Formats: sequence, C-alpha cells, structure tokens
Amino acid sequence: MSAAGVQQTVADMVTPFLDREGFELVDVEYVSEGGNRFLRVYVDKEGGIDIDECGRVSEYLSEQLDKNDPIPDAYILEVSSPGAERPLKKPEDFRRAVGKDVYITTYEPIEGMKEFEGPLVAYDGETVTVKAGKKGKAKDVTFGADRIASARLTIIF
Repeated sequence: MSAAGVQQTVADMVTPFLDREGFELVDVEYVSEGGNRFLRVYVDKEGGIDIDECGRVSEYLSEQLDKNDPIPDAYILEVSSPGAERPLKKPEDFRRAVGKDVYITTYEPIEGMKEFEGPLVAYDGETVTVKAGKKGKAKDVTFGADRIASARLTIIF
C-alpha cells in the first residue's frame, strides 16, 4: 500500500473515535527515517491536547491497527499534538489562523518570492493574504490557496 493509502486508511480508522472524544485529526504521516518506518498521527482539540489524551488515542489506534492489520511493514506508531507550529492543511485551519503568524511556501514564485512569513491577513476559501516582508517594508501579498506547497503556524521572534 502506498504512503497516501496508509495515511487515508489510518485517518478513516481513527476519525470516528476522535469525533466521539471531541478531538480533531490534524495530520497523518507515514514516512521512512533512518531505516525505520513511522506512522505519526497528530491530534488536537480546542485549548490543546494533553499527553494522557494522546495516550488514549494511541491505545485505540494501536488496537484497531492490530485487529485490521492494514500496514504490511513494521512501523513505529507515534501520536502527538501538532505543537506550536501546527501545519495548516484544511480550510478551517486557515480560517482559525487569520491574524496569526504563518510560514507559507509556494510551488512557484509569487512577486519574486516562494516563502512568506508574517500575519495571515485573510483567507476566503480560495485565496490567502499574508503580510510578508521585512518589518517596515512588509506588504500584503494575495495568491491562490492552490499555489501553496506547505503552510504552518510559526513563531516570529
């Protein structure tokens, strides 16, 4: 099964449990690192998720994975919070991030840049506006959400 297939299967498997518990599935990764495979599941909830809640998700998911055995290879399961630099993947992630500092990369340059860091000024479902550039010279840059390669919250010092 492809990595995308594993990710979708795991998302489908864990989402009903997360919904019942009031948690949100942020992301699922299935990656190879240093000769090992990792299945990483990032979960959150309003106000943040704690280690005991991550443990409950891990126990549930581990049982489901053992019972259904959708992944033929050996892997290490990790369930955690997405952290302060949470990825932005879904439309609701972007809506919640308006007014917060973000780091966005694009597939190709927009106004000569492929990296945008600063406050997310607006998101309407199709376009994003980021106040990007050096302090004092920052300007609003608007582009299609379909041009985003990756996006996450960021901490700017």
